[in-house]
Amino acid sequence: MTDISSCFDPILRKNIKNKKQVAIIPIGSIEQHGPHLPISTDSDIVTEVAKRISLKKKFLLLPTISYGASFEHAPFFNLSIKESTIRKLLSDLCESLLSNGIKTIFVINGHHGNQKAIKNLDSKLRKLSKNKLKVFPLSYWHFMKREFDHAGFVETSLMLAISKNVKMNVAKRGLITDKMTKKEISKIGKLAEKSFPKVTKNGIWGDPTKATKKEGEKILDEIVENLSKMCQTCLTEHRS
Repeated sequence: MTDISSCFDPILRKNIKNKKQVAIIPIGSIEQHGPHLPISTDSDIVTEVAKRISLKKKFLLLPTISYGASFEHAPFFNLSIKESTIRKLLSDLCESLLSNGIKTIFVINGHHGNQKAIKNLDSKLRKLSKNKLKVFPLSYWHFMKREFDHAGFVETSLMLAISKNVKMNVAKRGLITDKMTKKEISKIGKLAEKSFPKVTKNGIWGDPTKATKKEGEKILDEIVENLSKMCQTCLTEHRS
């Protein structure tokens, strides 16, 4: 892995010139995650996922974009940017990477509310760059077997695996969907996209009270393994 934040210009340019480089841009959010997880949770998790994939695949790791579209969490705390801002920021970064000789980029997303912003980003940038850029937007939770949550068992376990900034003594159950049908979950999910606090009451989707570091490590390993395989598939199928 090469973390470009700590690189020196001559060495970085030499590495790019001597070998086709692949870059990763992680994107998260700053928003409430109940009383037991920090507001940086999405950014913390996606940063760790991207770091491990970069190490595994020897990719260039860019600094995490820590802000996302989290307006649905109001009036709970969130620092949000518009979807159009996210698309513009990612587009500018990808075009800048291209100007530096990096043509293949993975955008690893860590926040559900960013999905609309990164949708079709690949085709738009391919058109803008006249087929020079290959961009692959991927959301990390699509690469695990467990159902994703918000400050519930999964996210809390992941945070226990990567951070000491978790307060399990104040963790509380939130919205539980175990007895709901897929149709009911889909309906309530759409409502949550408009007002997460209204649907969940306490800002938590799931039950974090039984989360463990050990389970978080297992889930993290699964995500990194499956996402790394997808990255390889993307690279193999889109070779020029």
